[in-house]
Amino acid sequence: MTPMPVSADIHDDSSLRLLSLNIQVGLNSSRYRHYVTQAWRHLLPSRGVRETLDAIADLARHYDLVALQEADAGSLRTAQLDQVAYVAARAGFAHRYAAINRNLGPFAQHCLGCLSRWPLQQVRHHILPGRLPGRGVLEVEITKPGFVPLRVFIVHLALSRSARFRQLEFLGELIDDTDAILVGDFNCTLQELESHPTLRQRGLRAIDFGATFPSWQPRRAIDHLLATSDVDVLRSSVLDLRLSDHLPISAEIRLKPL
Repeated sequence: MTPMPVSADIHDDSSLRLLSLNIQVGLNSSRYRHYVTQAWRHLLPSRGVRETLDAIADLARHYDLVALQEADAGSLRTAQLDQVAYVAARAGFAHRYAAINRNLGPFAQHCLGCLSRWPLQQVRHHILPGRLPGRGVLEVEITKPGFVPLRVFIVHLALSRSARFRQLEFLGELIDDTDAILVGDFNCTLQELESHPTLRQRGLRAIDFGATFPSWQPRRAIDHLLATSDVDVLRSSVLDLRLSDHLPISAEIRLKPL
């Protein structure tokens, strides 16, 4: 693991710096027991959330594209704060989008978020299959002037293996001949991704980041990036920064010139 984001010193005009993090609604658990003792924080506003979001924004400002999972688009539990908009503003991103996966009215607005230095094109929100509703994928197209567009799918998959199998099948069927990456909290191992028949058929390869969960004692690698065969991933790492119950993952991707 590395304590630093992708360095600006090695960044050039043809590359895209990517960050992905499940932000746990800004709660930043640091012990398993917090899932029980601090469960009320998923329902009501609590102290420390803005400070955590500020730290996430400080990290995000080093990147060109940021994929957020388990954010809230503004509800009772966040004191009506749209967390995606807040991080985007603090980190200086001109372009953002929040896709609500699970709408619990005034109580919670579970969402995926995308922050970008360049305009977001072809934005789509897909509902993922599963017995329990509330899982989705945010699809955007990033077009940096002078380079081939890159399709990005931001995901947060189910805990159930059977549901994930169907969701990964659905994701694989969304991929066509364009350059694309899938990134986010997959809630599964690298081996599960590499053995999935639809992903293999589509030629998607998974990048091996290493353990990301739980952040205070990482044992499970469940945050991933998958890329189509023509996408050149130059660097990838897990960042040793405890900003939620997941560690962030970072990558640098070479864009193709037009």
